[in-house]
Amino acid sequence: MQKSSSSVPLIITLVGLGLIASVFGFITFLASGGSEPALQSNKNSSSTQDNSRNNSAVNAPADAPKDNGNAIAAVQEVPKGLFNYGGSTTWVPIHEPANAVIAAAFPDFQLRYTLPTSDPPGSGTGIKMLLDGQLSFSESSRPLKGNEYDAAQQRGFALEQIPAAIDGIALAVNPELGMDGLSIEQIQAIYRGEIGNWSELGGPDIPLTAYSRTAAAAGTSEYFLESIVDAEAFGENVVFVGDTTTGVKEVANDPGGIYYASAPEIVNQCAIYAIPVSSREQPENFVNPFDNIWRTGQNCFNQKNTVNKEGFRSGDYALTRRLFVIVKADGAIDETAGRAYADILLSPEGQAVIEDTGFVGIR
Repeated sequence: MQKSSSSVPLIITLVGLGLIASVFGFITFLASGGSEPALQSNKNSSSTQDNSRNNSAVNAPADAPKDNGNAIAAVQEVPKGLFNYGGSTTWVPIHEPANAVIAAAFPDFQLRYTLPTSDPPGSGTGIKMLLDGQLSFSESSRPLKGNEYDAAQQRGFALEQIPAAIDGIALAVNPELGMDGLSIEQIQAIYRGEIGNWSELGGPDIPLTAYSRTAAAAGTSEYFLESIVDAEAFGENVVFVGDTTTGVKEVANDPGGIYYASAPEIVNQCAIYAIPVSSREQPENFVNPFDNIWRTGQNCFNQKNTVNKEGFRSGDYALTRRLFVIVKADGAIDETAGRAYADILLSPEGQAVIEDTGFVGIR
């Protein structure tokens, strides 16, 4: 494992900068509009595969749409006006650059990121706001659930999920832990509360503390619990934190800590280690969530770590998933806005934005 010692002040600085950038993106989020090649989506049938609790984290790239070669300018239906959207915080790094592309192509299509009034932002909150008519469309880091489809039907419309990107989930540990990697079974045992010391996993004799956001607050945590941990609830010894900034800081200060989040949020940190995970095809081999060697401290600050896009795209890195635009399929202008937004993200320009922000294009 190629890594060097790190400093906690450095992670606080870098995580703080990321938080400031996210907040700035929220406040300034009045962007103009997007589009892409008309998306061929399966209305109301997105489905069985995406809704299943057994929709494994390892098969996210399997049914990615194919590139039809159309550029953003080919998008046909882009409405004029101001449209609210919200949802998953995993999407935040995409917002500002995507809005810049949208503004250049369709200045009359304006988007405003809308936070919930009381609940924390997240995939589930965004979908609820969409159902309640507070948003024109939403973003999600997990597939729609059966009860959400049912809630929409009861309101007289349908929900549709449009995949736009591939993301990996990475696990952060203290850089001094000294373990080569973790298997899926070990990760499950950790977050089910079955492991209390790293020595039980072949590591050092250090108490293990698993950190997580709550499943109710974050789509990533909800997805992680259901599709990776495969449990009804996290173990009683799991310590819940309010956000990824706090989770990463805890791990940097806790020799036995572990935390997970969207890979771009973990891999770009300099005071933790993004621990490899057993391969999808060869469980005895570990696959890095990062590309090339791992850098910490000043080396990381000078040249940030980047995600293992090839491993995510191929599915060899086991903890991958898709990110979705959630559209209200009711034939009204909000549906047009949601499809236009999805279309721009699926255009070559939109997919370039997704790649540049540390995710993997689905086309």
